[in-house]
Amino acid sequence: MSLAAEIAARFAAPACDRWSVRVVSRTTESLSVTRGIPDPVGLSEDCGAMVTVESAAGVGYAATSDVSREGLARAGRDALAWAKRTGGRLVAPPPRDKSLGGNPVRHDDGASAPDWNAVSRADKLARIAALAAQAKRNDRIADWGAGVSFTDEESVIATSAGDHIRQRRGIVVPWLNASASHPGETQTRTFGRGGVIRQGGFEALDDLGFWNAGTRVGEEALELLAAPNCPEGEMDLLLAADQMYIQIHESIGHPLELDRILGDERNYAGTSFVTLDMFGSYRYGSQLLNVTFDPTVSGEAASYAFDDEGTPAEKQFLIKDGLLVRPLGGATSQARANTPGVANARACSWNRPPIDRMANLNIEPGASPLDDLIARVENGIFMETNCSWSIDDSRNKFQFGCERGRLIKNGKLGAVVKNPNYRGISATFWRNLKGLGDPSTVSVLGSPYCGKGEPNQMVRVGHASPPGLFGAVQVFGGG
Repeated sequence: MSLAAEIAARFAAPACDRWSVRVVSRTTESLSVTRGIPDPVGLSEDCGAMVTVESAAGVGYAATSDVSREGLARAGRDALAWAKRTGGRLVAPPPRDKSLGGNPVRHDDGASAPDWNAVSRADKLARIAALAAQAKRNDRIADWGAGVSFTDEESVIATSAGDHIRQRRGIVVPWLNASASHPGETQTRTFGRGGVIRQGGFEALDDLGFWNAGTRVGEEALELLAAPNCPEGEMDLLLAADQMYIQIHESIGHPLELDRILGDERNYAGTSFVTLDMFGSYRYGSQLLNVTFDPTVSGEAASYAFDDEGTPAEKQFLIKDGLLVRPLGGATSQARANTPGVANARACSWNRPPIDRMANLNIEPGASPLDDLIARVENGIFMETNCSWSIDDSRNKFQFGCERGRLIKNGKLGAVVKNPNYRGISATFWRNLKGLGDPSTVSVLGSPYCGKGEPNQMVRVGHASPPGLFGAVQVFGGG
């Protein structure tokens, strides 16, 4: 029996209507090299349990890192006390059992996490050091480094209905950067700048092309240092997949979170320009835009079989042929809003209750090779790799900056430009989508650091997307 399963089996519930216990056990190792010097190895371990109790028409939570029998029993009593205090005060009744067909759910994918230790720590550090050294092209590279973190996470949900859901996953997050400088200016090029994350182990780095990226990153940093500033004006904009992911995240993902639409986030992260009456009729984008919530994609950052409330996960369209059809709302928010949602109730760890979060939020590919998208542009710019973003508190007006741009003239890629930026309005930007890359152009990316909730919850999300071509976008430089 695994550690998390053993802890869940220790729980003795108080007398109540329904209960669940969610145990999370997590270990993380971080390895990095900065300017040729290995950094201290980062190691962390974390384990605890969240008990949820329903009683007298109320719901209570209690979390504990004391996973002894007495510690778990104490958490159960505390949760029961809170449930009694909230009786008759809930904004919506708690969601019902998720058991399929009335039968308890039994699920175990606990053997699926990769063996991170199949490669020794010394060998990992040696490879990371060699990669970072590739980025040091000459003395104008003033700062350079590379690193990888790996998290082995196991969760178990057990309920009074007899459900037992065990899920285990490995998460790998690589980084690589090179900064080129001369007096008065620095330009930085990275490997995705925090947008590269996969489920898997050390082998996932081969699939990502990580070990071959050092020379390119260093040379492109030097190239940016010598490049002219991005021009200003309205033009076509072709976004690489490593910029599309953050555009999806900020101007589709967060606006469609149902608890935000219901007003829960306004004190902290803002509201949304989306309202409940828009679903089923609002044109969010052009007919090319198809956005799916899909926690079933193998290897994507937030793939899972069940969310943290125990709801079975399946692929759902949120935007279909440009029309808004479904929000990002878990079972609790669905009950509040009386509208269908998805299995996206997620918690960052054992010490937080689940809230509505993005998981894998993807744009379905179109039919155009990248060369065809470029050939369609008479006057425009190709932008890669987000380096800055700003968006208003209703997730509508936005501004993004990228690391690298290339001008497009008469259907051909031209000169490299630095400090490329663009701005727009979510409610119209996606309607100007006029081209999407085909399946061969899709990149599976995401973020390890999506923050939301009070108290804050930082979770990983996945975004798979092809490059996207947009018309009539305001572009400007940073000079």
